[in-house]
Amino acid sequence: MFEGFTSEVINVGGAEIFVRHAGNGPAVLLLHGHPRTSATWVHVAPALVQFGFTVVCPDLRGYGASSKPATTPDHAPYSKRAMAGDMSRLMERLGHRRFHAVGHDRGSYVAFRLAMDSPDQLRKLVLIDSVPIKEALDRCGSRFAAKWWHWFFYAQPDTPERVINADPDAWYRGTPLHMGGEAYAEFRSATWNPATVKAMLEDYRAGLCIDYENDTADRTAGRKIRCPLLVLWTLRDDMEELYGDPRRIWRDWADDVEGHGIDSGHHVAEEAPEALVQAVSRFLRTDGN
Repeated sequence: MFEGFTSEVINVGGAEIFVRHAGNGPAVLLLHGHPRTSATWVHVAPALVQFGFTVVCPDLRGYGASSKPATTPDHAPYSKRAMAGDMSRLMERLGHRRFHAVGHDRGSYVAFRLAMDSPDQLRKLVLIDSVPIKEALDRCGSRFAAKWWHWFFYAQPDTPERVINADPDAWYRGTPLHMGGEAYAEFRSATWNPATVKAMLEDYRAGLCIDYENDTADRTAGRKIRCPLLVLWTLRDDMEELYGDPRRIWRDWADDVEGHGIDSGHHVAEEAPEALVQAVSRFLRTDGN
């Protein structure tokens, strides 16, 4: 798995980040979602290296083999601002002053926050299966609550940990079918670690308070994503059902937006890696980038 990649743990100040990286050429940061690790990119990352990119695949703080900082009552250690800061410093330590970022699911919120807080670092941005947290919560109705109820369940104190840790396999329902045996073993090791489960829930707890507040502050100030943005969504998930064309929402947050749907279930990097690689590489290579 990840043949030819270097695996190491890098202290970025405030967290120790496990990362896999390889390649030569423009740097691409790949950010996984919940409850995955960097192993979700096992089919995508090597293909992007073959397309001539340097690929960096970290475990977000709290996830996988990265450290789990102690939380606080306001959940700030698991805010997307804190996670984005980790990624900014990680890329600097790896020697990448400017880079592309690709985020899926929860990782897309980290990539979005990186674009808002460190705009000079990003060349292009790809966001998969998401709209801004503020948009999701402001538009929350009965359909959203029925389908994404886990956002609110995960935000409750203590109870989610007790429920999930009673049977992580039943809760997270991962499978080696698309992931592959080694990636599945890594996923299962993470989800069976109570410290990781708690940290992943802190990610969601931050989403309903400090992340929403940070998004609102950006919206009020009129700040937007400054780099070109590619929005991708999976056609066998519920993004279109909830929001119609997600590009319409993102155009309020960025001036240069394109995108399309991909025929896949939610975990697109595992279920439709070829289509994802083609979409991402085509977008990143446009205009010589």
